[in-house]
Amino acid sequence: MSVAPGTDPPTAPGAHPAKAQSATRRRLFALAPALVALAVAALFPLVENSNQGDMSIGVFVLIYMASVSAWNIFSGYSGYLALGHAVFFGSGAYAIALMARDWHVPAGWSTVALLPLCGVVAGLIAIPVGLVALRTRRHTFVVVTIAIFFIFQTLATNLAFTGGTAGIQLPFLSWLVSVYNERFYYIALVLVVATVGLSWAVRRSRFGLQLMAIRDDEDRARGMGVRTLRVKLSAFVLSAIPVGIAGGLYAYFLGSIYPQGSGAAFDPLFDIALALMGFLGGIGTISGPLLGALVLESLQQKLTQTFSTDGIYLIIYGALFLVVILLMPRGIVPTVADKLRQWRAQRSGRTPEPAAGVGAGVAGVAR
Repeated sequence: MSVAPGTDPPTAPGAHPAKAQSATRRRLFALAPALVALAVAALFPLVENSNQGDMSIGVFVLIYMASVSAWNIFSGYSGYLALGHAVFFGSGAYAIALMARDWHVPAGWSTVALLPLCGVVAGLIAIPVGLVALRTRRHTFVVVTIAIFFIFQTLATNLAFTGGTAGIQLPFLSWLVSVYNERFYYIALVLVVATVGLSWAVRRSRFGLQLMAIRDDEDRARGMGVRTLRVKLSAFVLSAIPVGIAGGLYAYFLGSIYPQGSGAAFDPLFDIALALMGFLGGIGTISGPLLGALVLESLQQKLTQTFSTDGIYLIIYGALFLVVILLMPRGIVPTVADKLRQWRAQRSGRTPEPAAGVGAGVAGVAR
């Protein structure tokens, strides 16, 4: 069809420019908080550079943000509660220590360049672990992942090449104190951004719909053609890779790694912390696990510094979690989103749209 000179081209059938512009504005409005949060995170070292204590807390918070966001890719989207991701965290920690020691890698950025290999190691370990654990259903799966974690912890404690209970020292970094925490902070921030981007891509993909279909009704999803074991295993391996990188970063930041104890490579509290952070912020959401990690890890670090000898921080930490879960059982982000939805509906005088619930994933696969 020809168009007369000076006239506008015809609008495509079904196209509504006003609606398209409104959708674009909504996307930009939804993206604005993420951009603001990223800007605040990027500027944090410029504000707190003189306070090395707060800077180190920032590094730990970002490491946990990346870990819980990766954990959420599997547990949040599939509904399978994994309590064994410390296996991948510890494997990444030992991978960077062993590679630096056995390959005689010099300290500095050369050792930092090994971090992607830590993710590869964690991903490879996740394949056999997932093939064993994912043949069970949800409740049994939790027990199996815990058992596998203790197997790996025992191996790291008793094998000769891991250094046993003494652990392994990593190459000594000669970075100045003024830039040490700052450099690790930005490396961790890059890992967080990459992991959140991966989580966002999975959630918006057909693969993510299949995961959520499994979460809603696994038998029905299988009946509709979802290859459940393959999908779960893929998500399990995908979630292990950033956790392995985070473990390697954690080990290099501390300068040494050992198998057992508080803050060790294979620490059962790590798995509990990931689950608490996910549920606190809102499991299965993008921002919920990040918020949970920000609140709980920063609070734990501060309370540890204040009450390091008597364990009072554990009581405060647990009480805060119980209060939030009792008042907002779905987590902070979903609860606040529902309240905002209801408030907007009341202002516009219409019935609030129900939040996506059970069956949404299966319906998405069916389309």
